[in-house]
Amino acid sequence: MSRAEIGPGTRRGPEEFDGPAEVDAAARTQRRIAVGYGLVFVVATLSVPLLSLALPWWSGARLVGGMSPSFVVVAVGLYLFFLVLGLAAATLARSVEDRMLGNTPDELSGPEL
Repeated sequence: MSRAEIGPGTRRGPEEFDGPAEVDAAARTQRRIAVGYGLVFVVATLSVPLLSLALPWWSGARLVGGMSPSFVVVAVGLYLFFLVLGLAAATLARSVEDRMLGNTPDELSGPEL
């Protein structure tokens, strides 16, 4: 019986539940994932002003339309990077939780019609 089929009054056996140790391990793993991706976010965000301080051409050079490399990265590059970073973090966190707590793809897709 999949989790989607369980309704009011339906009894599940003890093998259907995740124990406290399993849930705690999944939470610790999710926290490590969040901290790791958070550090990547902070490093990427701080790299733009640090590059402006360390490399004069980073904010002084001109590209197409008179934009500096720093401006292009801030205007477009960081948004794309953050989108990819968010998708990667969400995908990894979901797959790790599903594997650690015993969900199978059949249970996640819902009931067959």
